[in-house]
Parts: sequence; C-alpha cells; structure tokens
Amino acid sequence: MNAKESSFVNPFTDICWECLFPMTFSGVNVTPNAKDFSHYNQRACICPGVPPRAGLPLTFWEPTKLVDVTRHAYKLIGLGGISVGSENIKNRGSLGNISETMTSYSFYQVHWYEYPVLDLLELFTDFLCVQKGDLDMAYMSEFDPTWNDDQLSNILQPEASLFANPLAQLACVADCIRSSSDHPKDELFWCAGCEGSLYPLNGCVATHIGGIQASSLLVNRVIAKLHRLSLVRGFGKNDFCEAKIMPIIKKSLYKTQLVYPIPQTSGPCHPLGKSDVLWGSGKSFPYGGEDFVYLIWTKKQCCLDALKAGVISTK
Repeated sequence: MNAKESSFVNPFTDICWECLFPMTFSGVNVTPNAKDFSHYNQRACICPGVPPRAGLPLTFWEPTKLVDVTRHAYKLIGLGGISVGSENIKNRGSLGNISETMTSYSFYQVHWYEYPVLDLLELFTDFLCVQKGDLDMAYMSEFDPTWNDDQLSNILQPEASLFANPLAQLACVADCIRSSSDHPKDELFWCAGCEGSLYPLNGCVATHIGGIQASSLLVNRVIAKLHRLSLVRGFGKNDFCEAKIMPIIKKSLYKTQLVYPIPQTSGPCHPLGKSDVLWGSGKSFPYGGEDFVYLIWTKKQCCLDALKAGVISTK
C-alpha cells in the first residue's frame, strides 16, 4: 500500500524491523543464518573513564535518520508534505535531457532529519550507543549554497578532481558488484556503487536513469557531505566506546530503506550503492511517486555493561 503524503512515517507500519539484524554479542552472531559482522571476534571491551568501564561488545543496526529527496523546495515529505517556505525557480528540482546526447539529468533538494526511533519508542534504553533525542530537522539543502553549484561544492571536495578520470570510474564497477552483494567497498569512497559517482557532493545528477537511482545516489552524497562537515560520526572496526569523526564516509556503516512513496516493510535493507534494478522496480511513478523518503539504518557498536549483559544473554 502506498504511503500517504498527508501522514507521518509510521514506526509500526512503515519500518522494516528485520533490518535491526544481524546482531553480534561478545563476538558471537546471535542472528540465525546471518553472515555480516563475521570480522567481529572481540570478546570484551574496556572504555576509558574514572574508573574505566568494562563490558561486552555489542553490534547491531539502528534506524536513526530520515532523508527526503524531493523536487519541491521547502516541502517536507517525511513530515507529511508540509511546506515551510515558498518555492521559486532557482531552488526548484528539475528533470531534463542534454540535447546533444539525450542524456538525462536531474536536480533534487534533500532534507535530513534526526529520527531516533528506538529512543522515541523507549526500546533498548540500556544500550549506551542508541541515539537519544527527538525528531528534529538537521539539514536542508535549500540553505546550502554548495548544493546547487558544482564550483562551490569543490570547496568541500578538493580531492574530486583526482577521480574525474576513466580509470578511477572503472574501479566503481567493482564497488557496484560488492555493493549489490551487500558488501560495499569502503576503500573506493569516491564511488556510489551502481548508482553513479559520489562526486560532486551536491544535488545535480549528471546521469539520471530513474527516480530511485537518482534519489539513492543523493542519499549517499548527503551522508558523505555531512561526514565531511563532521555533523555525523561513525564507528571504526574496534570502536565500541564512542563514535568518531570520519571526514571520509565509511559506506559499510549504512543501509537504507524506502518509506515513501511505497514503504518497504519486509526483506533486507540496502547497502549504499546497491543496484536498484530489483528492489526499486515499481517504486517510482508519476503523480505522487516522484519524491522519496528514505530511512537510514546505522551500524552501531556498544560496550555493554557486563552487569546488564546477563539480561540479553538469557533471552
């Protein structure tokens, strides 16, 4: 059933709760038939402090953000389609063709919301790494002068010129294959898997294949951009105490779930760059299906208090 533009994202009917998994506890994968997190073999963790805190490492996926990808400036699709400003020609989204090559291009605005679902529902409150807070607007591309200007965006991405060559782009084929098998290659950070090139970090999609492809690419870009601005953090392989600043996006820390216009309520969520040929089929359509909302799942790592760990181990 299609999500209604006049309604908020419903955490009970619009979220694929299977995406919480796989989960590991003290290096043991507690999710049947799951293959992720196989490299986590750490049995204990110690976090600095006075006194230091000892515990058991826990890894899982948490829904933390919502992202609008929309042709309509100031229209908050994830909040029911309300408008908070007047759209004009300069900031309006677009879709067209370059006449010489008939290559499609597009431009979308994005809105980034803090959406700590687990905290709002009071789930897993003992996990220190669960995001706390309220539903909040954290970024709107309409107020970002670099979002619709390639030259200004180079201020944040001076390295982009190093990857603007056929050899670097050819390497993205490997990232497409790895992403489609649910293991994006973090070393190829300039690639967005099968969706296109990560650069430039703005809303201009030079090769628009479809709405799902373009919107997935822009979700990847906005996450990378907010990492570059140090507005989001991530966990390294052995970081179980706190997330760290990562100027370069680590793609394997994220997966996405479409919640509008047609919510994905079952099946696996999608790593950044995964081909949308199968999962995106029929998810975009004219008149009500050309704007998108994605739920962002973040890989979390906790050093769970050893005294509280018994509660989990007995379940």
